[in-house]
Amino acid sequence: MPEVFLHPGDYHFGGADTRVHTVLGSCVSITLWHPGLHVGGMCHYMLPVRRQGDGPPDTRYADGAICRFLRDVRHHHTTPQQYEVKMFGGGEQFPHLRVPAPLDVAGNNVQAGVSLLEKYGFKLSVREFGGTGARRLIFDIATGAVWMRALEPMPHGGPPT
Repeated sequence: MPEVFLHPGDYHFGGADTRVHTVLGSCVSITLWHPGLHVGGMCHYMLPVRRQGDGPPDTRYADGAICRFLRDVRHHHTTPQQYEVKMFGGGEQFPHLRVPAPLDVAGNNVQAGVSLLEKYGFKLSVREFGGTGARRLIFDIATGAVWMRALEPMPHGGPPT
């Protein structure tokens, strides 16, 4: 079975023959899965919204990732309501630091994703937000199953985003 690893800012949408992996910290991943067609996708976005500008959707941002999902949903002649949607991440990487709300990247990432999904008619069936440290995520497009496990803290250097 082909394996796709998403780095921060990456996106993949495909068929049942693929598993998608990523590692999250303060970033967020959303998975979409169509139970009838066995197609789906996953994003790994780093920031809530992109500053207004021209150009294609940028999947480093929540708004760009949702835009790409909408494009692929339309491409498969489906609607957002037909997908099983799961959202993960937004973990605190430095819980000992007090961060003012406007600079809370993890919290802002989660809030942006939830708001955009609701705005475009996607219904979240699983929400796993917050906590501390990094998590590994695996999405099996054949079944729609998503597995998540916490990773051990890194002894030197920071966790992934």
